[in-house]
Amino acid sequence: MTMTTHETLEPKVDQLFAEWNRSDSPGAALAVTRDGKVIYKHGYGTANLEYDIPITPTTIFDIASVSKQFAAFAITTLAHDEKLSLDDDIRTYLPDVPDFGNTITILHLLHHTSGLRDWVQSLVIAGVGMEDVISFKHILKMARHQKALNFEPGEAYLYSNTGYNLLAEIVERVTGDSFRVWTDTNIFKPLAMTNSHFHDDHQMILKNRAYSYQSVENGGFKHAVNNTTALGSSSLYSTVEDLAKWILNFDDARIGGQTVIEQMHQRGVLNNG
Repeated sequence: MTMTTHETLEPKVDQLFAEWNRSDSPGAALAVTRDGKVIYKHGYGTANLEYDIPITPTTIFDIASVSKQFAAFAITTLAHDEKLSLDDDIRTYLPDVPDFGNTITILHLLHHTSGLRDWVQSLVIAGVGMEDVISFKHILKMARHQKALNFEPGEAYLYSNTGYNLLAEIVERVTGDSFRVWTDTNIFKPLAMTNSHFHDDHQMILKNRAYSYQSVENGGFKHAVNNTTALGSSSLYSTVEDLAKWILNFDDARIGGQTVIEQMHQRGVLNNG
């Protein structure tokens, strides 16, 4: 029996992305890790369809909701450093969030069990288009003007971007640093994630970024415009090379330590157990 080598696996991996690996299609980048090392990385397709710029492992992507784990790491680290407790009432740090009659804890935000309404659907109902400029202040304003919860905190699970935006705001209130500065200082610089940052200015020029596209009926594409600054829930820009460093930290816990990493893997428990 012959051992499978990297050389035999690489064409199989490439084949998975073959349909997008064209100059007229957006695509993807990947990095594969094994035993603490990156063993393969590659780019497929095109980062900018107007200028035919190919995707490479150094292409910077808007990683959307994959960003949430970084907010969770920030909060869990602050809890480990005794700057806050995960069981604290969020109004201890965010007194401008309404008192709904039930305590919402930081843990409720982390596990999507707060009952807070998601700003994505709420703003759409209010007539805001997702291609409009949606600032972080706009999102926090919506959270402050909620009239009720979807359910009593801890009663149910309902995915909530709003909860993770409030976690980012708690990081700012507790540390005195902006969420971007705190994550730069405590995550990205220590792990040498040199091409990662929370995008807190939608007009900022960002070299090597992949543009976002959506497919249209004729098999072509159009721009998927993103002018949103949703710190904590999304708005992290990164590369597969950098994300590989982050993934490896779950094994060696270079930042955070084993306690924080283990806490991040704890499952939430509803009020009914």
